Amino acid sequence: MNRAVKRVLIGLGSAALSVGVICAVWQGLISGFDLDPFLTRGPLDVWRYLLDPEHDAERALLAEASRITARDAVIGMVAGTTAAVAMALAFALWRSFEQTVMPVAMALRAVPLVAMTPLIALVFGRGLLSVTVIAGIVTFFPVLVNVSLALRAVPASALDLMHAYGASPATTLWRVQVPSALPALFAAMRVAAPLALVGALLAEWLTTGRGLGYLMLQSVTTFELDRMWTAVTIVTVASILLYTVISVLEQLTLARYAPDQARRAL
Repeated sequence: MNRAVKRVLIGLGSAALSVGVICAVWQGLISGFDLDPFLTRGPLDVWRYLLDPEHDAERALLAEASRITARDAVIGMVAGTTAAVAMALAFALWRSFEQTVMPVAMALRAVPLVAMTPLIALVFGRGLLSVTVIAGIVTFFPVLVNVSLALRAVPASALDLMHAYGASPATTLWRVQVPSALPALFAAMRVAAPLALVGALLAEWLTTGRGLGYLMLQSVTTFELDRMWTAVTIVTVASILLYTVISVLEQLTLARYAPDQARRAL
């Protein structure tokens, strides 16, 4: 079997196992604590709700909201990751730039995102750009910190060898430091992907009035509890799938550009 296909199948199996464990714990908590059936729904309740022929309109509503949220989260994650990697590379090339910018970035990170969201909406509007900024912010910081540390963690002997051959700082960065930092980049993306989804939900709740974030708020207000629990389930499964996709991409990328790192990650 092709290695790429094998990695994809292993990733899908892991995702299915994770979903199964979550469903078992979910149902166990409902049964064990004897939670109010009016307010709570189990995984089987959600499944029956989705398969009910009378809920075609509900399925269409959830599908459209899921599409919007998936778009918002992916665009935000890509934008935040790209900006973070670019800044981490700049930090590696110009240490004085890092000493100037990093304290400011960490200070901004200390401000709660909920408090920043109205200001972001005021500056960037209530459309896709605002959602991208909010989802990108939560992605930006973990990627920036992890990649910056990984770029500096390259063995001194490798840097000395490149210096002995007369390589420029940019060549050393591209040939040695970047491949070495790939595992840290993907590890940060695995952490950042669910955060980007949460950022998208927050933006939809507070700014755009669309997507699963707003739909869940609306469902709580109108006591559409089946819809709310189904939306929560979709978000949970989407987080697991995002994590799995990034893990598979990590293995494929490392196998191509850093095979030693790929073997250690298995």
